[in-house]
Amino acid sequence: MEHLKMQTADMADRNIEQIGALFPECLTERINSNGRVEQAIDFDKLRQLLAHDVVEGPEQRYQFTWPDKRAAIRLANTPTSKTLRPCRAESVDFDTTQNLYIEGDNLDVLKLLRENYLGKVKMIYIDPPYNTGNDFVYNDDFAQGKTDFEQRSGLFDEEGNQTIDPMQRNTEANGRFHTDWLNMIYPRLKVARDLLSDDGVIFISIDDNEIENLKKVGNEIFGESNFVGQWNWFKSATPPNLSYKIKKNIEYIIAYEKHKDNIRYSGLQKVSSSSDPFTKPQNSLKVLTFPAGSIQTNLKDGVYSKGIYGTDKFPNELLNDLIVENGINSNAVSFRNKFIWVQSTLDENLKQKLKVYLSKSLVLSYKRAEYNPECPPNLIDQNVQVSTTEQAGSDLDSLFDKISVFDYPKPVSLLTYLLRFKNDPSSIVLDFFSGSATTAHAVMQLNAEDGGNRKFIMVQLPEKTDPNSEAYKAGYPNICEIGKERIRRAGKKIKEENKDKEAIDRLDTGFRVLKLDSSNMADVYYTPAETPIEQTLGFEAFEDNIKPDRTAEDLLFQVMPECNLPLSSRIEEREIHGKKVYAVDDNYLVACFDRDIDELVITEIARMQPYYFVMRDASATTDNVLDNFDQIFNAYSKETIRRIL
Repeated sequence: MEHLKMQTADMADRNIEQIGALFPECLTERINSNGRVEQAIDFDKLRQLLAHDVVEGPEQRYQFTWPDKRAAIRLANTPTSKTLRPCRAESVDFDTTQNLYIEGDNLDVLKLLRENYLGKVKMIYIDPPYNTGNDFVYNDDFAQGKTDFEQRSGLFDEEGNQTIDPMQRNTEANGRFHTDWLNMIYPRLKVARDLLSDDGVIFISIDDNEIENLKKVGNEIFGESNFVGQWNWFKSATPPNLSYKIKKNIEYIIAYEKHKDNIRYSGLQKVSSSSDPFTKPQNSLKVLTFPAGSIQTNLKDGVYSKGIYGTDKFPNELLNDLIVENGINSNAVSFRNKFIWVQSTLDENLKQKLKVYLSKSLVLSYKRAEYNPECPPNLIDQNVQVSTTEQAGSDLDSLFDKISVFDYPKPVSLLTYLLRFKNDPSSIVLDFFSGSATTAHAVMQLNAEDGGNRKFIMVQLPEKTDPNSEAYKAGYPNICEIGKERIRRAGKKIKEENKDKEAIDRLDTGFRVLKLDSSNMADVYYTPAETPIEQTLGFEAFEDNIKPDRTAEDLLFQVMPECNLPLSSRIEEREIHGKKVYAVDDNYLVACFDRDIDELVITEIARMQPYYFVMRDASATTDNVLDNFDQIFNAYSKETIRRIL
């Protein structure tokens, strides 16, 4: 059996394979820094094949560069052996949910996601640091190798455990102010592009500080031809007095598609307030009939007799009894008044999802249809049902019992608006600067509205909250704790508000918590030839190639990406002859990490006919078991791919 690699792919190696497939004459071999022979690309030959004239050296050409750009590109390609450890205690519906909440540095997390979410994410939204001079950038170092930096800086100890917060303030006094921000954002966007599906789209929020640089980076990574556009979001109705020249009411959202297509985005029409009257003076009295289920009202359940009028200003006369059940008219009802519409117009508007409301004074009001085949405007404001930062903050405070836990959150309405642009009800939505988890909230909200099955993946560094803040005093020591609690509360609230909807109980408001950590495997696993012999002596059947503090479920989650399984895959735990066996995704992967496995266990597992089977190295009871291992599988499940770790 072969050993699993237990680390992500080296993207440089993948690129060499792809170039070699296109131009096999450019493949060559060389001696690497470790003295081993490896495949490489003969760039002289590649240049001859790709162009009549090669642009290189000091020759003038259009380019966008900054200090350490090459290192940023290399960092995006380098593999990681880190892993994501499951945390059941902090999860909701761990065994059934399709949603993920991941804690850790998003660059390493993105590399891990690239293993099994390659080309599967329909929409990415991120709200990265704006580089205002007061916020943080990730503490990536490019002047030296990343591994060397991590060891020398004290960021990680010898076991690979994180020891300090990998973020630092990037003030304007820093001579590398823009450089550090570019070195942070570039590799993350480069890896993120690999995750997008061919028809996927990424939306990025930004302000004035880095909008020009972000577009240049975006054009380089995604391609200028795939630039969709730039939206202006009216973020603030009452901006603070921090801008001395102009009030900054606008932030920007730029979008790129993986491969730009001709499918139009569906925007939202301008919407009248629900207090706008459904009536206005006309030349004659008219009658409109509203079908059952077409009117929403806050009237108490019951029967309202015909002949009742509303206010003097808007006298709506009931021509038949109105029956209200759960805030909806359960029967067809006719009103007489000076209406704007004739019946045919009303019927057509109802088909287009016009919403009709009835107040306690029997005054009818309306909202126009939500969906509009026309393209959305590049201004995002209340006219397209998107609120401001102030309203978002107020809504979040309300969700947390009037405690202010997060400054300047994005509104849920902004994310639901963007989600509708690519309105795939079964899509995977990723946010790797998730903050207070607005994106997760929006995904659940939209699923509740239209019955969709969108899945979210939230990624957030556990950045510490200020000890003097309300959030810290309320028991939220870092941003991740705020995000997870928001999803819990929002999910509960959404289900309560939609309790009368069909199948609302099946709405997925859970999430599986995973935390980034060093590999489950000891160094000897990756470099057995370089490990001193005295370190390997005394191993009990190589027990020490797995770190002693790691569980079987930890191992399973490091194995799943290498077997191309989503981290949300359904996991079933079984017992076979006293041994714990994991069956993932209906026996696609079967794994057993217990010791002393005998022929009876192997035979039962082989009869399950998994696509993959994984076990620990030398965990068999006797050498006899190993001798018979292949014979057992060949008898019951010859096609099973067998791996060890």
